[in-house]
Amino acid sequence: MSPVLAGVLQLTALIAALALAYRPLGDHMAAVYTSPKHLRIEKAVYRCIGADADTQMRWPAYLRGVLAFSAVGVLFLYLLQRVQGGMPLSLGFASISPDQAFNTAASFVANTNWQSYSGEQAMGHVVQTAGLAVQNFVSAATGMAVAIALVRGFARSRTGELGNFWADLVRGTVRVLVPIAVLGALVLVACGAVQNFSGIHEVGQFMGGSQQTNGGAVASQEVIKELGTNGGGYFNANSAHPFENPDAFTNLFEVFLILVIPFALTRTFGKLVGNVKQGYAVLATMGIIWLGFTALMMWSEFAHGGPALQAAGAAMEGKETRFGIGGSSIFSVATTLTSTGAVDSFHSSFTAFGGGIQLLGMMLGEIAPGGVGSGLYGMLVMAIIAVFIAGLMVGRTPEYLGKKIGTREIKLAACYILITPTLVLGFTAVSMVLPDALGSMLNTKALGAGSHGFSEVLYAFTSGANNNGSAFGGLNANTPWYNTTIGLAMLLGRFLPMVFVLALAGSLAEQKPVPETAGTLRTEKPLFAGLLVGTILIITGLTYFPALALGPLAEGLS
Repeated sequence: MSPVLAGVLQLTALIAALALAYRPLGDHMAAVYTSPKHLRIEKAVYRCIGADADTQMRWPAYLRGVLAFSAVGVLFLYLLQRVQGGMPLSLGFASISPDQAFNTAASFVANTNWQSYSGEQAMGHVVQTAGLAVQNFVSAATGMAVAIALVRGFARSRTGELGNFWADLVRGTVRVLVPIAVLGALVLVACGAVQNFSGIHEVGQFMGGSQQTNGGAVASQEVIKELGTNGGGYFNANSAHPFENPDAFTNLFEVFLILVIPFALTRTFGKLVGNVKQGYAVLATMGIIWLGFTALMMWSEFAHGGPALQAAGAAMEGKETRFGIGGSSIFSVATTLTSTGAVDSFHSSFTAFGGGIQLLGMMLGEIAPGGVGSGLYGMLVMAIIAVFIAGLMVGRTPEYLGKKIGTREIKLAACYILITPTLVLGFTAVSMVLPDALGSMLNTKALGAGSHGFSEVLYAFTSGANNNGSAFGGLNANTPWYNTTIGLAMLLGRFLPMVFVLALAGSLAEQKPVPETAGTLRTEKPLFAGLLVGTILIITGLTYFPALALGPLAEGLS
């Protein structure tokens, strides 16, 4: 079987699996977030945290819950790393330095999971399981809660109420993430992923000599790392490590875990607003972009442009032979179009245009299908922008799902889409003029290091501000400058957009629905899906094209 055919068959199998899971999972999540009853374990959690899960919150109260919970998470994870050296099961690792502890705490709480450390050489079992793995669950549940709050803004009329953050957080964790994670971990263990609390062992090598390796609760963290679109690996090699991702089947299974909730949330959206066709329109938009990017990535990598790659016969440098070009391309697009950041290959080793596709996927705002929760609310904000543009074309007041898009709504949507580019381009520009920041490029003497080195820095801040977490490689990010600035980019890129999303949700929930007329734009039709795709690509292109031209485009054309 040719590598191209193998890649196409993998993609076909993935689409079929996602299609089978779409309706049942989407309907289940709709039932979870509308259920009037609380499970016994949920009631116990509410008592422990002192929350009244039946109280309806307006957007300021909902936002305070999100920010307070996340701030406590950052503080707890920071302190856990700082005292690691004195804890049991630390594997003899020292406590983490202040700047790196801040970077890691911000990273995992913000659902970014950017790692400026080697997992198997820095983090003990307690930090990995009680700190990082826990944040993988609750940061994902937080994103889902904010998305559901925005959907309620469309669904509710003249109340201004968005539900209860604590109930949404706990239900998303207990009823959605944990059950799927348990089943997924069993699949990974059955396929060879590691799950233990082993210490460090000296292992012999085939060619002589030895190396140290350690185990850990890998399978359980791997599954929520993918399912919650987190991305932080137990090992430095991330999902390229055989303990995390043993073979081609687990590779495709992990891609399925990455995509299944973001895609299924469009079904949940349709059910909650009372029109499943609206969910299908959003799904179609996400699917068109995802399939288009996957096809472009596979073409770019199978074409293996460039004299060195053509001489070698394939773009296999930096990729695992057990996954191949097809599997690596599918995984790469899935992680950069979502806020996952997991990698099964070395992104810096992709062709120049392949690296540009990865960058562009994150620059879209990771909305196709995007992160767990963040992908849906990002796409809905873009839908508001698209409706506004359509209204300008025909001279009508824009409406979406029966709600008028007025001055307040469009200002909030505009602020949302401006935050990330400001962070990415601002921090990248400053890094380009600081000698210490430039000194972190490890390949400054390589051919094309100018454009490629710029791509490394641009990728780092794009990954951080978009809460992705993957790295281009070739950049030493474990410095005070990058630890601090990327940490700030992750926090601001995660929580500032949530401020505007929840304010937008509150504004919509206060409105009275507008009756549909003959002049109302039909947002469930293919025409609107096409308009939405065009809006996303044009806004992103106008924003980032100069930066892309200096980086991957310049390298690819050189």
